Amino acid sequence: MLKKLHSLPESIKQYLIVTGNYWAFTLTDGALRMLVVLHFYDLGYQPLAIAMLFLFYEIFGVITNLVGGWLGARLGLNRTMNIGLGLQILALSMLLLPSAMLTVPWVMAAQALSGIAKDLNKMSAKSAIKTLVPKGAEDKLYHWVAMLTGSKNALKGAGFFLGGLLLSTAGFAGAVAIMAATLLLVWIFSIVSLKADLGKAKSKPKFTEIFSKSQKVNILSAARLFLFAARDVWFVIALPVFLASQLGWEHSSVGAFLALWVIAYGIVQSVAPKITSRKNSPDGKVATLWVGVLTAVTAALALVMFTGWVAPEVALIVGLMVFGAVFAINSSLHSYLIVSYAGDDGVSLDIGFYYMANAMGRLIGTILSGWVYQQAGLAACLFISAGMLFLTFIISFKLPRHPVR
Repeated sequence: MLKKLHSLPESIKQYLIVTGNYWAFTLTDGALRMLVVLHFYDLGYQPLAIAMLFLFYEIFGVITNLVGGWLGARLGLNRTMNIGLGLQILALSMLLLPSAMLTVPWVMAAQALSGIAKDLNKMSAKSAIKTLVPKGAEDKLYHWVAMLTGSKNALKGAGFFLGGLLLSTAGFAGAVAIMAATLLLVWIFSIVSLKADLGKAKSKPKFTEIFSKSQKVNILSAARLFLFAARDVWFVIALPVFLASQLGWEHSSVGAFLALWVIAYGIVQSVAPKITSRKNSPDGKVATLWVGVLTAVTAALALVMFTGWVAPEVALIVGLMVFGAVFAINSSLHSYLIVSYAGDDGVSLDIGFYYMANAMGRLIGTILSGWVYQQAGLAACLFISAGMLFLTFIISFKLPRHPVR
């Protein structure tokens, strides 16, 4: 096994290291989110207050993606990835204080560091693929992006389950300590193993170049913003709180259910090329079609939850499975398109700008998830989600199509 790994081309070795880093980080990120949501719900926090704990996480994600792409092009993606891993270890360490000392500002600061870490890591991993896949190999690029994105989300789902399990067995502090120690080992290996020139631009880009000048990147970024706001407006805070407070699910059950959902979501993302790619690689027309399907699915689920035609538990389980599968295909299409659209030199600039829009969508969705659920309930969150997806559908009409032959 070791001989086979040693004989692999250098680009494949680097891809495996990047993917392994991304996997390890994602596992702790998913677990930490579930730990914070459930732990602070136990402490008596209202849904909006829990959402506000993630405010800096999402705000600094926006800033990090905008600046991180520029840093990656100047310093190399190995450095930005390792900085992200190191910051996540620091963020976890900040949460090892006794519960009485975990004040809201302190937790928000820890989440800010975690948000910076997450988006540095993700931007580095997605950008690295563009540098490792041969130019013009669009089918291979789509498959690699789908595999990385899908496996990441499957592990994020495992992180949800891990977070709920560790909270039940090791307690909040014990769970955080275990994750910090594991990630420290990954960080040391990454520092030693990743090549220094990965993704480094030939010329040093100026700071003023952080905003994309590409029309297709800008359109895709706008579509991505509303796509992820539509997911998080009901999934991030409203759904787990609804399952725990209205349906009476135990923490381990909430964690396990959301974990299985995200794992299935990741699996669908990984196989998306087999579903969407026929003779040509996907284009804007394919992306528009699939977001149209997602809009219809979400509107139907919102209507069912509002009218009570079906028992809420049944509606959510079935609706979530359908929503997750269609959303996974949309996400995988977008992830491929941005890597395809990004420029070859300093690829992280375009990808960083795009994921800035992604983070902005998550920020909007997270805040609305807590506020709308507290004011009007889960059905209202779903109706807002459907409206945002309709905006994504309209924007997607402007994405480039393959030329007619």
